[in-house]
Amino acid sequence: MLIKLINTILTVIAGVGVALIVFWILNKLAELLPGKWEDRVKPYLYVLPALLAIAVYVVYPAIQTVVYSFANSQSTAFVGFDNYTHLFKQENFRNTLVVTLVWLIVAPILAVGFGLLAATLFDRLKSGSEKTAKTVVFFPMAISAVGAGVVWRFVYAFAPEGAPQIGLQNAIVTLFGHEPIAWLEQSAAFFNTFLLIIMFLWLQVGFSMVLLSAAIKGVPVDTLEAARVDGATELQIFRRVVVPQIMPTVVTVYVTVTIGVLKLFDVVYVMSNGSFNTNVLATEFYNQISTNFDNGAASAIVVIMIIAVIPVMVFQVRQFRIQEANR
Repeated sequence: MLIKLINTILTVIAGVGVALIVFWILNKLAELLPGKWEDRVKPYLYVLPALLAIAVYVVYPAIQTVVYSFANSQSTAFVGFDNYTHLFKQENFRNTLVVTLVWLIVAPILAVGFGLLAATLFDRLKSGSEKTAKTVVFFPMAISAVGAGVVWRFVYAFAPEGAPQIGLQNAIVTLFGHEPIAWLEQSAAFFNTFLLIIMFLWLQVGFSMVLLSAAIKGVPVDTLEAARVDGATELQIFRRVVVPQIMPTVVTVYVTVTIGVLKLFDVVYVMSNGSFNTNVLATEFYNQISTNFDNGAASAIVVIMIIAVIPVMVFQVRQFRIQEANR
């Protein structure tokens, strides 16, 4: 343990030291330039290490992934669009796309909605009660998704009738005289997915609540008082005064949760491993590259995820531009 701690400290010191040396060298190179060229070039030299890091660790892997998506399973020969056509011909993969779409539609809206509801209600409590309530709702954010998945597997745990029910929900169900339910093994379409979305919301609502609560507290009191003087009800004030002013934060939270849903893996993997109509693109990618050892199909799935996230990023950039134009 002590050796690991020492290695960590030395790694941090070495990393910081190397960064300082790099920026010192870049600064000296800029000082060698004549006249105003130093001031013109120096900012670009300072961002050069970050740009190189992005190019090496983000841009290059992305381009290589696109190339591999047109190659065979060993990435040794090009096969054109065979990986894409093979994936879309599979019923299981089409079902995976539909389940992912359900996640993208339902989870972000509910996360923002419940977060906004919690922020609005808790802000009306007294200071001590407000802090306690927000701490309880935010607490799941301190738990890893894998740990939360283990917890919720116990919540949904199933045992045959007559056996002790360690699952919370089945303990309640059997308490009222009903048969236990195999919660994550239902044949009904998307029922299992909605159970996983509930668990995801348990993790994400606290994040949404904190950001939206800060935005609500930033709404000028003068606008609220003016609306009350004009005879507006509290619901009208919330809809027409508060929400428009916190909309940039609402959009940011929505986009952040949406991107998180697109990358969703650990929740599904721990809870069901994609079985019983719960598979999403991220778990399918993992299965392709780790179980089937098919680099081409795995790369094609990543490209599909990249394409799916582009409209979200375009929407976010447009919102930023609108905010800047309104300032």
